[in-house]
Amino acid sequence: MGSTNGTADGESALVSAVRAGDTALAKRLLHENCDLAGLNAAFGLAVRMHAGTLAQLLLQYGADPGQCGPDELLSLREAVDSGSPALVEALLDHRFRDRYSASELSEVRSLAFHRHEVGLEAELRRRTGSQDALICAPVEDDEFTSVNEFTLGGITVKDGHGAILTHLEELLDVRPEFEVLMARALDHGQGHATWARSTIRLACRAEQAIWSAAAALRTHSSPSRRLFGAEVMRLTHLFDTGDENAFAGPALDIFTKWSAEETDLTVLIEVLTALGEHADPRAYAALLPYTGHSDPRIRGTVARGLSSGSEPSAYSAEVRDALMVLMTDIDTAVRRDACLTVGDGRDRDPVLADALAARLDDVDRQVQVAAVYGLAMHEDERCVEAARCLGPPQPGTHSEERCLEAAWRYEWRRDGL
Repeated sequence: MGSTNGTADGESALVSAVRAGDTALAKRLLHENCDLAGLNAAFGLAVRMHAGTLAQLLLQYGADPGQCGPDELLSLREAVDSGSPALVEALLDHRFRDRYSASELSEVRSLAFHRHEVGLEAELRRRTGSQDALICAPVEDDEFTSVNEFTLGGITVKDGHGAILTHLEELLDVRPEFEVLMARALDHGQGHATWARSTIRLACRAEQAIWSAAAALRTHSSPSRRLFGAEVMRLTHLFDTGDENAFAGPALDIFTKWSAEETDLTVLIEVLTALGEHADPRAYAALLPYTGHSDPRIRGTVARGLSSGSEPSAYSAEVRDALMVLMTDIDTAVRRDACLTVGDGRDRDPVLADALAARLDDVDRQVQVAAVYGLAMHEDERCVEAARCLGPPQPGTHSEERCLEAAWRYEWRRDGL
């Protein structure tokens, strides 16, 4: 297959992609099902390059860190010092975590704590003795979060030590107080790895005291604190796998009231996102007033949130009308998301299929692809010709593959293949 073909110097294509830091190419090669030997060699290289994002990607596709000798990887201390949470988590993969003793984990936890408390600028100036301007830029750390990368005097370090510290505490069964984890998160902001690790760690505890502390932030004057509280509550409900689903009712009550009062757009998006995770008429009723909001991020949140979930099988007339409006929104992403919501929903009203078909001539390809997907899910044969007109998925667009495959599967069922 294509991903194992050697380059001129005998190096596999996947290893070459990792060496070049080309994440998009690596994803495409991995999707072609790279051989295990190539995966492990690429993983070792990614770790040595401090490329946490690539290391995590290779793990997702089956790389086995246990097959890499210690001399083929960084030491855990070096990884912690780098400030990349993704890199540290790759080295602490559950398949070979017992390579590290509790004492070693405690030692690097102390290092992460020191780096977090002192701050990167002070540490870099101590190391380099330079008084030059510090260069700082946000960089992706894994598929979902980012960190800031600082460079001074030829040394580059990421500022994810707060997230690393929280992860190591979890492995050592250290349980920081709510306020401690919130302070770490607020040092950065939503989207940063430290914020994400803090909210996830608190949510996974599923404790009433944490829920109460988060709920108390709803009326705080600081939008960032309200945002933190909203995210902790949203994730607590989302991660609750217990049969009783104890946080579902309280979450719906709080977020329904909160949605009508919140004035900060970023916090409002989080609150509306939380409502969209409830397949409940009260949640839909709270979302609907924002269908015509001036900010497309709000309208997009509504478009994604108006899912029918598992019940009921049909949308209410109000929800159906809102989705029809959102499918014609001026914003491309809103139209696309509305089409995907209609496709994933259980409502098979012909008026929705006709609205999807109207989007096959949209000016944006991604909206057309979403409309094809929606029609395929509606078992509507108009998806077949539309998929043919769109041609093969664009390289590196797994979402297009998923959507167009739905049309191909429908055609096979229709033709009895």
